[in-house]
Amino acid sequence: MKRYTMETRDERCETRDMRQVPTRYSLLTTRYLLASLLSLLSLLTYAQNTVGLIQNDSLAFNGYTLFAPAASMQTYLIDNCGNVVNTWESEYRPGEVAYLLENGNLLRACRLASGTFFGGGIGGRIEMHNWEGELVWWYNYNTDQYHQHHDLEYLPNGNILLTAWEYHAEEEAIEMGRDPATVNEALWATQIIELKPIGTEEAEIVWKWHLWDHLIQDYDSTKANYGVVADHPELLDINFTQSGGGGGPFGNLDWIHANSVDYNPELDQIIISSRHLSEFWVIDHSTTAEEAAGHTGGNAGKGGDILYRWGNPQAYQRGTASDQTTFRQHDVHWIPEGLPDAGKVMIFNNGQGRPGGSYSSIDIIELPIEADGNYTLLPDEIYGPSELYWTYEANPPPSFYSSFISGAQRLPNGNTLICEGARGRFFEVDMAGNTHWTYVSPVVFGGPVNQGDTPNGQNTVFRTYRYAPNYEAFIGRDLTPGNPVELNPTDSDCQIIVSTDDITVNSSLNIFPNPVTSYLNVVNDDNTEIRLAVFDIAGRTLDTRTGSTELRLNFNHYQRGIYFIKIYSEKNDLLFIEKIIKM
Repeated sequence: MKRYTMETRDERCETRDMRQVPTRYSLLTTRYLLASLLSLLSLLTYAQNTVGLIQNDSLAFNGYTLFAPAASMQTYLIDNCGNVVNTWESEYRPGEVAYLLENGNLLRACRLASGTFFGGGIGGRIEMHNWEGELVWWYNYNTDQYHQHHDLEYLPNGNILLTAWEYHAEEEAIEMGRDPATVNEALWATQIIELKPIGTEEAEIVWKWHLWDHLIQDYDSTKANYGVVADHPELLDINFTQSGGGGGPFGNLDWIHANSVDYNPELDQIIISSRHLSEFWVIDHSTTAEEAAGHTGGNAGKGGDILYRWGNPQAYQRGTASDQTTFRQHDVHWIPEGLPDAGKVMIFNNGQGRPGGSYSSIDIIELPIEADGNYTLLPDEIYGPSELYWTYEANPPPSFYSSFISGAQRLPNGNTLICEGARGRFFEVDMAGNTHWTYVSPVVFGGPVNQGDTPNGQNTVFRTYRYAPNYEAFIGRDLTPGNPVELNPTDSDCQIIVSTDDITVNSSLNIFPNPVTSYLNVVNDDNTEIRLAVFDIAGRTLDTRTGSTELRLNFNHYQRGIYFIKIYSEKNDLLFIEKIIKM
């Protein structure tokens, strides 16, 4: 497929079926639109800045970005101009993720030292702070037998999923069929725990899944789990490893290095990303804890076995190195409902050890799910898909590379927010790969640096999230912007005028398909008189139409690129604007 790059605006992927489905848009009030359209064609670029806001233009998705610098005990919420809207302070550095919940609370993993094991992404403590910063709940999941790390997932029922290391002694690993030459004192496998918060410092474990219950090996026929690995893709080969991954100073103890967990409420399934094996797995959450330890039960009927896996079929002895598609990936997650490409899986493909050279990409795939919640797999074949649904890489590719941490988020306007974690750089790209917003975290050990200084690799950030202005957490909150995070900031003319109270629905439009190849249809359900104007990125008017029900616009003679449609009322008030991609 074609790859979107930062400098290839005219390249587009092939038309997808979902693009033929009408997309419903709401007509908005003039006041909100004037705010959204402020300086529409102006590009705010701060080339002299080394940290903080580097670029912001009107095609960026307006909202508030949350990030927890790895070197800091503070978590920041900033607007699109890089100004602080809120902060939270902990007694611990992150370990690693932080989320802003709908009720305004901050959910954050914290870094606790461990005398038994200390791997990358170590956490051990979960905290919840209210909007005002008060610590309202905490829980330590940290013993000599298990230790939370990397990621959390807040569930619709208020429970919390977490990834944790699980200790298994060397003798136990060998009895499970592990090659003794590859065991160094112990193995730390993966467990997924569901916690129900109680009170201010307690929790109940209401569901759990242990990878140790779903292993296979073909090394020693006298030991447990012996079998033909290729015949059992639902199980993990205890002897499969990849060079270059192994728990840092603790050798190969950190065998799996699960770095993200995500939940799909529609499917009641969980995704787990394994960095050290360069693949991710889907498991069934509808099981009981007992079923999760076995091979039957749950909606898919397979207990806690792997329902689907992708990225590196060598892990189940099908395929070769040429079939490997992910390389030390992070932040594997389903795109949530209500967003463009919902239900598909987005991956921050770190690209460490990629055969074509080390560079990162953002990849989206469409999973081959069946009606019963299982996934299509032909005998002796590897799990599909064989092609990416969408991908972003820079031009040249090595200019975007984060060998560790990092993540990406699909935004409501179809753009993608990317956290290049190793460099502390956050940037937003559209579907064509054009960059519309760039920010560099100024926070290092000791606090924020001055504008003009360089962070020197100390400003790493695990992941970022952008929240829309009408997100529930902001209702009734004071969102008055403060100063930028960096010290001695430069003067800026960046302005944001957004209020969630300004959004009202007057009527509805269906605009489809977008992206468009030939004709664009605009259907007005209200049958009120409207006027349309098509203009290009330079602001030149290309076409105007007037109608009340359905308008058909010919895009055949337009060059590939980005265009805009303005919609006016019969009184000539500007009501709506939409970005259109011509393929």
